[in-house]
Amino acid sequence: MQLSARQFDLFNGDADGICALIQLRLAEPKQTELVTGVKRDIKLLKKLTVETGDQITVLDISMDKNKAELETALAKGANVFYCDHHFAGDIPQHENLTALIDTSADTCTALLINHYLNGKYVNWAITAAFGDNLIQVAQALAESVGLTQTQTEQLKLLGIAINYNGYGANEQDLHIHPAELFRLLVAFADPLTLIEQQAKIYQQLIANYQADMDKAQNAKLIHQSQAGKVFLLPNQPWARRVSGVWGNDLANQAPELAHAVLTELSDSGYLVSVRAPKQRASGADELCMKFETGGGRKAAAGINQLADNELQRFFAEFDQQFTV
Repeated sequence: MQLSARQFDLFNGDADGICALIQLRLAEPKQTELVTGVKRDIKLLKKLTVETGDQITVLDISMDKNKAELETALAKGANVFYCDHHFAGDIPQHENLTALIDTSADTCTALLINHYLNGKYVNWAITAAFGDNLIQVAQALAESVGLTQTQTEQLKLLGIAINYNGYGANEQDLHIHPAELFRLLVAFADPLTLIEQQAKIYQQLIANYQADMDKAQNAKLIHQSQAGKVFLLPNQPWARRVSGVWGNDLANQAPELAHAVLTELSDSGYLVSVRAPKQRASGADELCMKFETGGGRKAAAGINQLADNELQRFFAEFDQQFTV
């Protein structure tokens, strides 16, 4: 008797990863093992012990950061569907790998899945695009499918709140684990239904987001130049949760400037979120990859642990990267 293949869904714990998986599982329901974590937890293939015949879906995590484990999984006979928009490096050529990779600054994983599914659950893709701070792209897509301005603004707030929920140094920082959040949200084929019904999870996400954003207004400006501004947040769970979405907010308010939000870590060093200027959305990944734990995409990237003695170097690299 042949055993059925094991099914795994690996996804980033932010809005893009969650909304990409929602679309896929609405289109093709499966009982799978969910593998995810905080937004910065991207080496997810390391968490699997792969067997021949495993079916693995990977969403919104850099292929480059998971390359060795991906090649091992393929060599062991797993079938992998990989969709992402982060730096990928060289993509393995293998008959068991389906790779949808696009690193353009104006796309995200949920938009790639939306195209793959021919727009079947487009409102979830719009939600994700807003969460990933692709504001113009999301608004254009919303207009193209006939959403009202009110509906568009509702999806924008939801996307930002889902994205915010994924930030933190560890899972203890999060209000809701991304796997649990996915299970709650996938019950709704359309996020507008979630909003219209004022579902408890919707109210909770919005309230958590707004409470933390209010606290960020007291952040300390620690570096300023022609390139942009760098702010410092304290070693507090709320600060780690809000760092990325507040960085997006800063970028939207001053689109000609780059921004970085540093959050003090409990032992030493800083958690870093970088946003390239909205007017020329590139360079964030290049900057962050100059540091040991850095990575990301062209418009938005981060460093998991910037050492104290690297702070002045970071300021210099930030200025060099983003000074026109």
